[in-house]
Amino acid sequence: QVRLVESGGGSVQSGGSLRLSCAASGYTDRRYCMGWFRQVAGKEREGVAIFSSGGITTYADSVKGRFTISQDNAKNTLYLQMNNLKPEDTAMYYCTYRPRRIGETCGYSLFKYNAWAQGTQVTVSS
Repeated sequence: QVRLVESGGGSVQSGGSLRLSCAASGYTDRRYCMGWFRQVAGKEREGVAIFSSGGITTYADSVKGRFTISQDNAKNTLYLQMNNLKPEDTAMYYCTYRPRRIGETCGYSLFKYNAWAQGTQVTVSS
C-alpha cells in the first residue's frame, strides 16, 4: 500500500516562495505518476504539476514558469518548488500517486489517482 506524507505548506506574502515535500513509501511500480493537485473550498480539485517515472513533467498553465516539480529518488521524495506565489495559489495542496501503463501519459484525470496524502495548506496574502 502506497503511503504519502506531505510537508512544507504555510503562509507567505505575494511574490514569496514555498517548497512542498511528499515522502512516498510502499510503492513497487516501475512506472508511475506522482504530483500535486490543489483544491479551494467549494471548487473542484485541479491538477497543478505531475512527474512521470519516465522523467516527463507537466504543469498547469496557471503555474508554468513559477512552479517546479522534481524527485529525489534516493529519498523517495517528491518536491514542488513554488516561486512568485500569487493570492490565487491559495489552496489545500494534495500529493498523489498512481501506477502508469507502458506508453501512458500521466495527465490530470482525478479518478485515476488512487493514493493521496493528507493535504497541506498554502496561503498567499496580497
